[in-house]
Amino acid sequence: MRIRKSKLCLSIGTILVSTVLATTHAAPQKSYQKGQTIADDPFLKAVITSENMEPAIIHPAQKSAAQKKIDAYKQKTGRTPNILIFIVDDLGWGDIGVNGGGVAIGAPTPNIDKLAQDGLRFTSFYAQPLSTPSRAAMMTGRLPTRTGLVRPILTGEKLKGNPWDGEVTVAGLLDKAGYRTGMVGKWHLGEIDGAYPQQNGYDEYFGLLQVVSNLNEMIDERLYPNLLNDPERLEAMRSIQPPEITSGVKGGPIKVEQSIKTIDDISRMDQKFADYSDGFIRRAGKKNEPFYLIHSFSRVHNDNYPAPGYAGKSPAKFPYKDAVVEVDDIVGRLMQTLKETGQLEDTVVFFTSDNGANEDVWPDSGFHPWKGGKGTTWEGGVRVPGIAYWPGMIKAGRVSDGIFDILDLFNTSVALAGQTNQIPKDRYFDGIDQTSFLLADDGESNRETSYFYTGNQFSALRWNEYKVHFKVMQTTIPGRNIGSTVLSTANPAPWAYNLYIDPKEQSPSHKGFEWGLPRTINLVRYHMGTFKKYPVKDIGLNVP
Repeated sequence: MRIRKSKLCLSIGTILVSTVLATTHAAPQKSYQKGQTIADDPFLKAVITSENMEPAIIHPAQKSAAQKKIDAYKQKTGRTPNILIFIVDDLGWGDIGVNGGGVAIGAPTPNIDKLAQDGLRFTSFYAQPLSTPSRAAMMTGRLPTRTGLVRPILTGEKLKGNPWDGEVTVAGLLDKAGYRTGMVGKWHLGEIDGAYPQQNGYDEYFGLLQVVSNLNEMIDERLYPNLLNDPERLEAMRSIQPPEITSGVKGGPIKVEQSIKTIDDISRMDQKFADYSDGFIRRAGKKNEPFYLIHSFSRVHNDNYPAPGYAGKSPAKFPYKDAVVEVDDIVGRLMQTLKETGQLEDTVVFFTSDNGANEDVWPDSGFHPWKGGKGTTWEGGVRVPGIAYWPGMIKAGRVSDGIFDILDLFNTSVALAGQTNQIPKDRYFDGIDQTSFLLADDGESNRETSYFYTGNQFSALRWNEYKVHFKVMQTTIPGRNIGSTVLSTANPAPWAYNLYIDPKEQSPSHKGFEWGLPRTINLVRYHMGTFKKYPVKDIGLNVP
């Protein structure tokens, strides 16, 4: 009888999964009310706080403790905090010392490690599998399928429209609240009029509109001779996407700061970005105005060319490792600037990466202990370094496996700035306010589930300690996750893994998880149902 029940459960689960995926944007099967869980199910803890907000776990005691801290801070300082976000390009979960890398892999990261040691380190911090979707999620609090930014915009690619039409960013909300907002470094979220950073909430922008590898292809003859030795093709490429550092101020045009002509120019870019962020922080300090700053590294995306003074600086004496050391030094430099300007205790600092290590370009790539890499929804593609730091407010030395999603940086930043009531009601937000998780000394995550997409296709979720794949990325060539993968529906049932027992996602098994499979199906069914009222946006990046 037990076997029969198991088979029946699996069969029903399979049918439900097939139905969910076939009717991706179907309506929920019931009406949900504020304060309810998404199903009458004691295993699901997240409750609906608003129709247009992702369900969250409510921790009344820690919410109260966090609010007391915030009230005391405001009473003492008369202000809300600055917010500084460090986001590295393609940094592996295991590259930093506190995650097992650092000195052990020939690239010490003492400054990043100190942030973690003096703050909160997340062992389960998640992004989407690729850069553009993750960055859009961080700025909007919305999954990429809702914004249309489901994958990187390719060189010269024509879109159906401006991806930012109708979108609201953290910077936009905080700018209206008196914050000085800045975007420095890699953008990669649109290169047309209307999509520039200064047109989407940022008072100041200085950086790179595209991805660094686009520059490399137009400059490095050793690696890309087929383009560089074809003058006609090279000229066409440069006319479509000029290799240059640009800038802009709110309401102003895009301005060319420097044409990138040589490898040496590329190697110096992150130091130029650091110079600008340093100046931004100092200007904000002099004016005594709160700031919101995203410092977005071009490092450690391939191809890595060491900056002057960094060639062979890492013990590994290898370009990727030299780049990691440079990233760490820049983090240390900007943290010192906060200290010198008297803003350290008034600044919440986040450190993360936009996706996992890009194994396709190994050895010019990072380290992690998981399966897969950039471009996949395996842990190696979506689990990234995560640190939160606020001296005197976030208890030092905390380590948590509670789920924190890059989406949550939207809601949490807006909440820290006291602007939650300014979040629009006319669209769905997938981020969750994690302020109480950060500030309560023993805080737990308010997030129960994270959802992962391959392009515009829902693929997997993390629920508590479980990872469940509904669509599976399978490599045809080992280590080639972007260029040589096949996306297929998991059959006859989703692939389920207990990440505490099988962190490398090596052996999918429903043994011991028959109780959990219906829960994950309910989660997916609710998630897909949100698209009924709040449909996806297609800007021309969806899979044909």
